[in-house]
Amino acid sequence: MCADTPDTIDYKDTLALPKTDFPMRAGLPKREPDWLARWAEMDVYGQLRAKAAADETRESFTLHDGPPYANGHLHIGHALNKVLKDFIVRSQQMMGRDARYIPGWDCHGLPIEWKIEEQYRAKGKDKDAINVVDFRQECRRFAEGWIDIQREEFKRLGVTGNWADPYLTMDFHAERVIAEEFQKFLMNGLVYQGSKPVMWSPVEKTALAEAEVEYHDRQTDAIWVAFRVAGIAGSDALTDLLLDQFGEEKYSDEVQALSADCANAYVIIWTTTPWTIPQNRAICYNPAIKYGLYEVLDTPEECWAVKGEKYIMADDLAEATFARARLEPHQFTRLRDAPPELLDCFTCAHPFEGVPQGGGEWNYPVPLLRGEHVTADAGTGFVHTAPSHGDDDYAIGRAHGLEMTYNILDDSSFRDDLPFFGGLRIYDEKGKPGKANKAVIDKLIEVHHLLARQRLTISDAHSWRSKAPVIRLNRPQWFAAIDKPVGDNNDTYGTTIRTRALTSIDELVKWTPQTGRNRLHSMIEARPDWVLSRQRAWGVPLTCFVRKDTRPDDPDFLLRDEKVNARILEAFEAEGADAWYKPGAKERFLGNDHNANDYEQVFDVLDVWFDSGSTHAFVLRDREDGSKDGLADLYLEGTDQHRGWFHSSMLQACGTRGRAPYRGVLTHGFTLDEKGNKMSKSLGNTVAPEDVTKQYGADILRLWVAQSDYTADLRIGPEILKNVADSYRRLRNTMRYLLGAVSHFTEDQRVDAKDMPELEQYILHRLAELDKTVREGYSKYDFQGVFQQVFNFCTIELSAFYFDIRKDALYCDGDTARRRAARTVMDILFHRLTTWLAPILVFTMEEVWLERFPADDSSIHLQDMPETPADWRDATLASKWQMVRRARRAVTAALEIQRTDKVIGASLEAAPVVHVSDAAMLEALKTTTFEDICITSAITLTDAPAPDDAFRVTDVPEIAVVFAKADGQKCQRCWKILPDVGTHSHPATCARCDEALS
Repeated sequence: MCADTPDTIDYKDTLALPKTDFPMRAGLPKREPDWLARWAEMDVYGQLRAKAAADETRESFTLHDGPPYANGHLHIGHALNKVLKDFIVRSQQMMGRDARYIPGWDCHGLPIEWKIEEQYRAKGKDKDAINVVDFRQECRRFAEGWIDIQREEFKRLGVTGNWADPYLTMDFHAERVIAEEFQKFLMNGLVYQGSKPVMWSPVEKTALAEAEVEYHDRQTDAIWVAFRVAGIAGSDALTDLLLDQFGEEKYSDEVQALSADCANAYVIIWTTTPWTIPQNRAICYNPAIKYGLYEVLDTPEECWAVKGEKYIMADDLAEATFARARLEPHQFTRLRDAPPELLDCFTCAHPFEGVPQGGGEWNYPVPLLRGEHVTADAGTGFVHTAPSHGDDDYAIGRAHGLEMTYNILDDSSFRDDLPFFGGLRIYDEKGKPGKANKAVIDKLIEVHHLLARQRLTISDAHSWRSKAPVIRLNRPQWFAAIDKPVGDNNDTYGTTIRTRALTSIDELVKWTPQTGRNRLHSMIEARPDWVLSRQRAWGVPLTCFVRKDTRPDDPDFLLRDEKVNARILEAFEAEGADAWYKPGAKERFLGNDHNANDYEQVFDVLDVWFDSGSTHAFVLRDREDGSKDGLADLYLEGTDQHRGWFHSSMLQACGTRGRAPYRGVLTHGFTLDEKGNKMSKSLGNTVAPEDVTKQYGADILRLWVAQSDYTADLRIGPEILKNVADSYRRLRNTMRYLLGAVSHFTEDQRVDAKDMPELEQYILHRLAELDKTVREGYSKYDFQGVFQQVFNFCTIELSAFYFDIRKDALYCDGDTARRRAARTVMDILFHRLTTWLAPILVFTMEEVWLERFPADDSSIHLQDMPETPADWRDATLASKWQMVRRARRAVTAALEIQRTDKVIGASLEAAPVVHVSDAAMLEALKTTTFEDICITSAITLTDAPAPDDAFRVTDVPEIAVVFAKADGQKCQRCWKILPDVGTHSHPATCARCDEALS
């Protein structure tokens, strides 16, 4: 016996086992902050900018950050948004572009002002008694504090960017540019003062944009109100109708009958806003709806209807209306049609007309007007119309010259001198219902004009800040006209803001997903003029002056003077917008060019959406690290921003530069809990980013984003995060195996692709395919697709196939060409996988990279994705190896049954006979070492017919497997069972292992 017997040699020590210190447990929560500190010390973001500046071939890519609001800790929606942006910036950079990212914050506006007011109220201080500049400074300090907090929270998520120099809408230069952009609207003739219904918050005492409103259920009183027909004016249309129906002989009789029927008739309207009845100016109906005249035949007790009265309403709604008035079908009857030709002739009286002590307030005619907005879905088919309190009402009022009313004050109270209702509020200072609705209803009952009432729940507008209901209220406001030609001679995409916006949407912007286009297009297509003004203090003021002795429709009402504008901008650049509020500001800005006594200074502030809509100008256009052409390649926000930032940015840029400020728009859904419910602190189902990073690490949160379909609403919760963590562990193990496999790999061991075994060439082919998939996926922002493809490749094609097959060669071969080829492929895999996954798993891929390249200046995030040689692709070879893999699957399935039945313990104990009925497949298998591919000690391939009891799998009909045990002894080094074991100088080994030991 030789000296090196199994008793004297530990063969395990002779194996080339993977070596790595890379831990199986990630420990991300503790380790991630260290990598953040390292990146900051290295200034990785700055190095990337320098790298790009030195390489003229890199095209720029600018993702413009939609500014979050600086007033609280981040929620999971913030994390989703910023992580998606980081995926894009990092992937574009690693695919060879110069991808810059300037984070920003929205700093002005009501939420911050509201917080300062709350602090004042808690201290018993009166905001109006505080100097406005001092108040604004407190708002500024509040915003600065939250910016610092949120910046660190965003950085903790691994988000890269120019954090040292973000953009802030309250920076002096930003405030100057916002004012300058407003001045462009002013000088181009787009700004006007008007009085029309706007969303008004009685609690916050300011107008709100649609984006500042959310809808919640609230209870209200719906009422059915009777408007007496006060007059019928004849018309040619009515005459022709009656003549056609009754002829000349009966015409006069029918006219008399019609007059008698309608003389005491009432038009019945329905509304859920009783407080608007005092402001009624007309009644609308739709000629497409069929109306009838009904008579009350009898009434029960406790009924407001009166026997003998006649009511006009839509036929489809009559029965429900009478039921609400407590009338049974036998207690009313239909008398005749009430066609449009008749309704056009009606004039009604206001319910409060002639009421004692009314002071004649409501002694005016109430006409019936046609309106397509009227439907027969609910109510009576007649819509009470108050032009001061609704968009449709306002439009009808404008078309017919109806008078606007000013009965409601800023706090939602009726003006003090309004009869019966003076001083009563719709909502109190806390947003609770006031006494106005009840008072109006009680008065209607008193004057016998209420037919019915109902308590119901409706979805209605609320301020998303105070959570209090809002009302539609006409107030003098400043508007931007979106259908007026813009006087800037920049008409490439249209002459008005609306036409420019619609053209931009259709021709200049790529939408991801495409449904975003439809949503914004419909909003822009139907939207009214933009309400620019807010009655608050913390913001950029509307930097304009109005002449005291003129009306808003006078051409000289607004001062348009470039010299005045220039003085304002110079002051804002040096002092910020506070300059507008300092003593002597009016005289300073008007200078010697105008008499200050002739002008009033406007102190309304701009809608904050105008602020954020202007960011393209002071970020993309003005900053050195902005965009070369002042346009963004991408805006990315949640779907709510179709009515928010996407919308306002579109309108603002179309007004000042003639087109959309972006070339692409990507939208994501909202975050929900695991059950699909909206997150709420009161329900206790919120998931805070900070909690996830503390328990799992930021990479797990990032991986959750990558595994989710962000185009829809995303669910997150404990169980979902556990599943994400499991996927992470599997991927981490793949990277750990790779690190061990390439340990001490050197360039002199590298093998050219053409000299590799077919299996390695096949893996390179798959890498080439996957490289194209990954790049296309990142380019299309399909992060879920990218990660799923890479993850499946790692788990199915590497761990379960290639690694499983090649571990024998890696561990047991000596310095063979096969082992060198495998290690070369492993090195290639390492560089591809780390760069493909680095945009998603920023911390883990840095850890993997540094484990192999631990130099002080080393970082995966300074790398680009390696280019893939075209000659790696080999479709013919790939087709062959797909057949090989199918055959392998049949064999491994057959062996698994033997393992389950404990016939064998490991596949190396088997030497099956594989019957192959397909000649091409058989030939393909014979050109491989199929026993190595199936991890058996031997395999017999044959085209002989398989016995009936041979193992088969349904989807591989060409293969049938007959199990047999391997013949020979077990090699103590590689564990294969072979006949030659015991015949070599190392008697406990096979020939391959004996050679390796020698």
